[in-house]
Amino acid sequence: MGTGQTASPSPSPSGSTTPPACNPGTGNIAQGKTATAAGSTQNYGAGNVVDGDANSYWESANSAFPQWVQVDLGCALGLSKVTLKLPPSGSWATRTETLSVQGSTDGSSFSTLVGSAGYTFDPATGNTVTITLPATPTRFVRLNVTGNTGWPAGQLSEFQVFGS
Repeated sequence: MGTGQTASPSPSPSGSTTPPACNPGTGNIAQGKTATAAGSTQNYGAGNVVDGDANSYWESANSAFPQWVQVDLGCALGLSKVTLKLPPSGSWATRTETLSVQGSTDGSSFSTLVGSAGYTFDPATGNTVTITLPATPTRFVRLNVTGNTGWPAGQLSEFQVFGS
């Protein structure tokens, strides 16, 4: 090639490309991922459950159960548990939220990972609940909330997911 000339890029080979490896890493693999919900009220959006700030929270529409909030992990992974939190503030009274944990690999067809049960959030113990999950490969993890003894809506400040 002469001076001032540039080579044309080679054409890309046809066919599919290999997606990047799905590495769950360690710790809370949901933090910073995309979160969505069936609904929310005021500025208490779904993104608050994956922002790493226990003082911000998601709140569903009042008196409209069932409600759900979910996180997209980006790829299907074997999971071990979810840890759910409400704000640690003493202004939050003890409450029991009734919920189930659902999972999906495609975001449209969900199966039940853990059946519906009441989980008590107590400020005296950090307003934290941990639920053990089966190691089923899961990309989308959804909490389906059907009741709350402390407020007529689903509420959650942190939705942490841990790999197996």
